[in-house]
Amino acid sequence: MKKFHILLSFSVCLLIFSNATTLGQEVASDTTRKGAVRIFLDCHGCDMNYTREQIPYVNYVRDVREAQVFILVTQEDAGSGGRKYTYTFHGQENFEGMDDTLQFTSSPDQTSSIIRDKRTNILKMGLMRYVAKTPLANEIEISHNKDLISEEVIDRWNYWVFELSTEPRFESEEATKQLDFRNSVNISRVTPNMKLEIEVDQFFNREKFIENVNTDSAETSVYTTTRNSIDNLYVKSIGEHWSAGFNWSLGSSTRGNYNFQMEFLPAVEYDIYPYSESTHRQLRILYGVGYQYSNYIDTTVFNKTSENLGLQRLGVAYQIQKKWGSINVSLSGSNYFHDFSKNMIELNSFVNIRIFKGLSLRLFGGVAHINDQLNLKKGDISEAERLLRLTELATRYRVDGGIEITYTFGSIYNNIVNPRFGNGGNDFD
Repeated sequence: MKKFHILLSFSVCLLIFSNATTLGQEVASDTTRKGAVRIFLDCHGCDMNYTREQIPYVNYVRDVREAQVFILVTQEDAGSGGRKYTYTFHGQENFEGMDDTLQFTSSPDQTSSIIRDKRTNILKMGLMRYVAKTPLANEIEISHNKDLISEEVIDRWNYWVFELSTEPRFESEEATKQLDFRNSVNISRVTPNMKLEIEVDQFFNREKFIENVNTDSAETSVYTTTRNSIDNLYVKSIGEHWSAGFNWSLGSSTRGNYNFQMEFLPAVEYDIYPYSESTHRQLRILYGVGYQYSNYIDTTVFNKTSENLGLQRLGVAYQIQKKWGSINVSLSGSNYFHDFSKNMIELNSFVNIRIFKGLSLRLFGGVAHINDQLNLKKGDISEAERLLRLTELATRYRVDGGIEITYTFGSIYNNIVNPRFGNGGNDFD
């Protein structure tokens, strides 16, 4: 017991010393940035440690209502295979009405380090108009690359982008062996008036189970699943609100009971908002009518070995990103013309809301009514097929989702960077 009291006294002293030291550092930090602009950076995937190190002349606050400048960072896939990052600056308090938007598009051959530097430079440039009105403006120096010259950019690939990938994986234990192959080829050409995407995917999985290992009665079972597909998308722009195109897919799947399947679906899309505002808000309505041919591996529950079908699909997608949070909701439905009862309706959503200072709510989930499984294999399903998901099973619905509530409190400033002992002292990340 005496040793325990000594250890407890030592821990309390250490804690008091640590708090006193930290308080002194925080006071010094706040004094150094007195008068600096307060910003709230809403950015998923940003390296905040690096950002704070490279931009030390602002105060980073953890609540949007405490900020003088709210910065929303959104991203979209670019035709080059890279990503387009949009930085929207919204002035608050004494910067009310000072808004701006800057963009940066990465290329697929750039490393994460290069992209991080480029994104940080965009953030620096956007902040200058606000920093210029603070006492810290005297500490800022602006420079440029001395070798910079003007030249016309010539794209020798004419917007074509090619991506190849392969992923062989294996796992081996005494009684089980598993081998996976995933290969893909992606070809795309994206311009302001046209989008063409071709994706080829191949998947192979083999699992081997050995029962009664190291005995004379050892038995081996091998299960194999394969999936191959070619997906083609062509879209033509028709003004700021309309688009037209088609999806054309071909493939096979042992799990789905498809020896071969082909689907061709012409479609039109209307966006209530202009496509130029897609990084902030979208309300797209898509409708398509098409044809589907299926050749099955085994006879289906409807006694079919192949069939030709007509179908239609309707989808509505809504997305908005603001300083109070973001909403992503999509509702889609489809049915076959020969029997309207063979249909599917699916709703998916993701909502992130800042309720008030320090409290945020995140909801995500989806629900689907499924009544269009024309491909189900006739006959009994073995235990192995059920447990290993070798065969698609009949279902009338699918539900998934979750909720996350987060509340933080304390100092509104979070300028300090301390990477010691990784994240929370639990790892070395």
